[in-house]
Amino acid sequence: MSARRAAPSRKRATPGAAPAAPAAAVRARAKPEPGLDTLAQSLELDDEDDAEVDDEQEEEPFPELDTQHDDEEAEDDAEAGDADSGSGSGFDSDEIDDWDEAKDERTSSSDAVYGDADTPGDLSDAEEGDAALARMIARARAKPDERGPSTNRLGIDQAQAARLYDDARNDDGSFRGRVVRSEITGENKVAYPEIEPEYDSDSSTEETENRIGRVPLHWYDDLPHLGYDINGKRVLRPAQGDELDRFLDTVDGEGDAYFSARDQLAGKDVRLTDEELDIIRRLQRAEIPLDAYDPYEPATDWFTQHQLVMPMSARPEPKRRFVPSKWEHKKVMKIVRAIRQGRIVAHAPGKERPPFYDLWSDADVARADHAMHMPAPKLPLPSHVESYNPPAEYLFSDAERAEWEAADPEDRKLPYIPTKYAALRLVPGYDAAVQERFQRCLDLYLAPRVRRQRLDIERAEDLLPQLPSPRELRPFPTHTDVVYGHAGRVRTAAADPTGTWLLTGADDGRVRLWDLALGRCVASWDMNAGVARVDHGPVYCVAWAPTRQYALAAVASAGRVTLLAPPMCAPRGDAVPAAQVAAAAFATAAAPDAAGGARWTRPGEAERAAGVCVHVALSAARGAKVEALVPKQVVWHPRADYFATVCPDAGAHAVLIHQVSKHRSQAPFRRARRQSSAAYAVQCVAFHPQRPLLFVATQRYVRVFDLVQQALHKTLQPGVRWISSMDVHPSGEHLLVGSYDRRVLWFDLDLSERPYKTLRYHTKAVRAVAFSPRFPLFATAADDGTVHIYHATVYNDLLKNALLVPLKVLRGHRVADALGVLALHWHPTLPWLTSAGADGDARLWTP
Repeated sequence: MSARRAAPSRKRATPGAAPAAPAAAVRARAKPEPGLDTLAQSLELDDEDDAEVDDEQEEEPFPELDTQHDDEEAEDDAEAGDADSGSGSGFDSDEIDDWDEAKDERTSSSDAVYGDADTPGDLSDAEEGDAALARMIARARAKPDERGPSTNRLGIDQAQAARLYDDARNDDGSFRGRVVRSEITGENKVAYPEIEPEYDSDSSTEETENRIGRVPLHWYDDLPHLGYDINGKRVLRPAQGDELDRFLDTVDGEGDAYFSARDQLAGKDVRLTDEELDIIRRLQRAEIPLDAYDPYEPATDWFTQHQLVMPMSARPEPKRRFVPSKWEHKKVMKIVRAIRQGRIVAHAPGKERPPFYDLWSDADVARADHAMHMPAPKLPLPSHVESYNPPAEYLFSDAERAEWEAADPEDRKLPYIPTKYAALRLVPGYDAAVQERFQRCLDLYLAPRVRRQRLDIERAEDLLPQLPSPRELRPFPTHTDVVYGHAGRVRTAAADPTGTWLLTGADDGRVRLWDLALGRCVASWDMNAGVARVDHGPVYCVAWAPTRQYALAAVASAGRVTLLAPPMCAPRGDAVPAAQVAAAAFATAAAPDAAGGARWTRPGEAERAAGVCVHVALSAARGAKVEALVPKQVVWHPRADYFATVCPDAGAHAVLIHQVSKHRSQAPFRRARRQSSAAYAVQCVAFHPQRPLLFVATQRYVRVFDLVQQALHKTLQPGVRWISSMDVHPSGEHLLVGSYDRRVLWFDLDLSERPYKTLRYHTKAVRAVAFSPRFPLFATAADDGTVHIYHATVYNDLLKNALLVPLKVLRGHRVADALGVLALHWHPTLPWLTSAGADGDARLWTP
């Protein structure tokens, strides 16, 4: 039976699988008979017909060896194979000789390996030899791929094309997790393949111990460490040798000093690799650093090496490419209509744009001269007198030298003494060269060279502005009408919104209610009642709530603010008494105190019967001690529900805003406690009459805050040393500021942050400024005992500035203890002015 016919009857097995032969067959195969060698030789050589059959069929693994066949059948197969191989199949004699030599070598090697396999203890070695022989035969029978290089649809070789999409990996090459059910919890989880530390982990030698990042390394020059590691611990600086050690390394070392580079981040020398040294050598020879790079490699056109007969896309052309565009038609018609209407003119001259100054233009281009320009005088040309060898007539005699030295520098004809030298090399340096250049620069810079028309002014009065006469600006206060006497210094005075009553506060701690027109004292309240004697103090400020619905006043005294509602001042037909408005919040739950330093308390029955509604105690914690605050000013909001208090020495509680309807206080400027300088101490505040703005005057600046946005609106710069008082114009567009350095400043808020006008008419510190709410008047008071009345016309036209006219100087107060007039307040409806002085009098000034 030939090997060609017996091959199809054999069972197929996977390549490399070891044949399962019994022990008897192994012993028979181990005998010195030529069965196994002949079988191997017959399996190595196939005839031409077998090659054709194998080409037509699919590649199949090598079949298992049938150990049940006897040696005779194996010999027949070998003889048939030899006969077939010896037939005329197209092989020459040289190739057959080579096959015989290879066969003899394999036979000798197999005999050497399996020759001693008769003993029972070598059965395992025989089985391993059979498996190795089977794998070797399978590799010999494998046919090479004779097909050409395969390409994809784009004509690119598969070996060079991008890899196909792999569901098991992400786009960056990392493994993608798969969802499996946990054997422990029974829930779904994402499982990833196991990590092999040898291949999937980074090398520890590539990590940098110093993790300070890209920061200047000179920060660590004076420190024993040079950075920090990933755990935040210091990386100590390694030992460094001096220049002698470096020299010895180059002489006695192993040669690493010549091939090392300094690593500043690690603080040590690192030896360069052979690849890095090769790159350095190539750079020194001006060669390409990479050895494998070929700059003259022929370019391969990847997309044209295969002729593409068919188009890339056979999609038919869309209809829109053959139909006129509707939108292009609309654009063209728009241009046509513009040409017909004359809005687009063909070949129209371009508009002349204003020339801009080019900083980098040619400096030699002369600028256009001014219409009245006068050129600078040129330097005088040198004459013979400046020669190093002047004629004898230019040299000074002794008398001329003495006269030149005695004259003033401005009267000298020459700025130097002519001197004769034998040679030019003997001429010394000119000591007046720098001075002459300096004088020339001063002449060019300071001397005016523009012709100006001279003004012919006959009288000096023509230089003064044309102001209206004070008689044309009546009415305004001119004399004292009523005097309100007190035992001590009067610090404050205020008229109610109806203009009927007047409240005054004095140093004796009492608040008095006066009939404004008659000067009769109607009532009096002691603000120090219920306060320890050591805490007694004067009344610093009184202010009426700006409403006619009820009569309510706030009084600032030592340590607290008191709300008064005089019963006799209640308007007729008042539905809600002022005392009920002020004490309404006591009937509800206490509101949280945002300021932390204000406490609203209800007075006793006796005080409530006298008109005292509420006490607001002000205090602040300074360390472990709580100190009472001293409010120096009380200002009402135009809506009459809020009022602000100013305590200059209270830090964060310097400005407190109180709400009457809810009995709640808050400190809007918490950052004030961080300002330790006296320049940031708050002096006074004022509300804008129409907008939600708050004016806060410190020692040197006036800051305007937006209460809605809770941000700084603008900062005014008065330029004074110490601000004393402030008032806002009824229109809200102007501001009046008084200072202790005898100046009064008028600010136009829409014009500038600097003062529009500065008035210096007082001889001592200005204590108070006030605008009239009804008339174009304002007044200023100072320690010189005088009150100045001014007319102020504010125009609605923004192009016109305010007109300020001095009208009258009111004298009536005496100066007591270097103090004059301390407070001013205008009548709400009449041109009347109330002033409070340190002499113990409060005066009413009328026209």
